[in-house]
Amino acid sequence: MAKDDLIEAEGVITDINSHGSFTVKLETGHLISAKLSGKMRKFFIKVVRGDKVTVGISPYDKTHGLILFRHKVKRPDDRPPRKK
Repeated sequence: MAKDDLIEAEGVITDINSHGSFTVKLETGHLISAKLSGKMRKFFIKVVRGDKVTVGISPYDKTHGLILFRHKVKRPDDRPPRKK
């Protein structure tokens, strides 16, 4: 399936499951199972619980999707880099 066929939606990672699967709660309130897309695996993009993500949902099965993008979220524990 081409990426053009996917339905894009915004959501938040709620749970990390085995074998690289994540549970994502969409803005509409639905829970879906999603995996990382190939480029995110290739470049070792880490996704943790609480991250806001863009998910591509299959038009054939609305309960599965691909995580396409991880949005940058400023957290209180993020610190600026130390100067040497």
